Amino acid sequence: MHFASVLLAFVLKLGGFGLLILGILDSSFLFAPWGNDLLVVAMTARNPHVGIMLYYAAMSTVGSVLGCLLIDVTIRPLGAKGLEKHLSARKIKRLEAKVRDRAGTALAIASLVPPPFPFTPFVMAAAAFQYSRRRMVAVIGVSRMLRFALFGFLALRFGKSILYWLRNPVVQGVLIGLTVICIAGSAISVYGWIRRSRPSKSGDKGRKPSLVDAKKTA
Repeated sequence: MHFASVLLAFVLKLGGFGLLILGILDSSFLFAPWGNDLLVVAMTARNPHVGIMLYYAAMSTVGSVLGCLLIDVTIRPLGAKGLEKHLSARKIKRLEAKVRDRAGTALAIASLVPPPFPFTPFVMAAAAFQYSRRRMVAVIGVSRMLRFALFGFLALRFGKSILYWLRNPVVQGVLIGLTVICIAGSAISVYGWIRRSRPSKSGDKGRKPSLVDAKKTA
């Protein structure tokens, strides 16, 4: 627990840069449910200024978009075949129908809705079925910015109450517990990534390794 509390404090000290890095990892292969949402709230409550809040939201958004681009450049060249190691055939068919008919809407909803709503599978499907990369970046960027800014404005409105709760030992314990879960989930995620990246015994040596983790594609 001590390590988790130190790690949490370190991420908070990094400020916007920490949000950028966590955003990249969370949108690619790290396990961090509510990570940037909670951090934007906590950081904004400590620095209750609109400009600073928008900076935090923007850094989180840029990180998220860059993480999605990591998925895109990995899956897009492989097409639908690139999804087979990560999603079931039934899930692929369901995502294909949504992406082909209304990819922009599906990506926007997935970007706006917080966990546990699945996000990464929609990005994978959009890339695999060749949805425009520029449109994908635009939709995810706008949607994520709206989401993080909304959390930021809530922090501006209820900043004092949030700071009071953040000092509560129970809340601090919950945050440390979430950090422990994120560390454990990330370890499982990276293991799944490595395992799925290995060539299969059937001679599937030509496939490129994916940066997408098991936890988000399950």
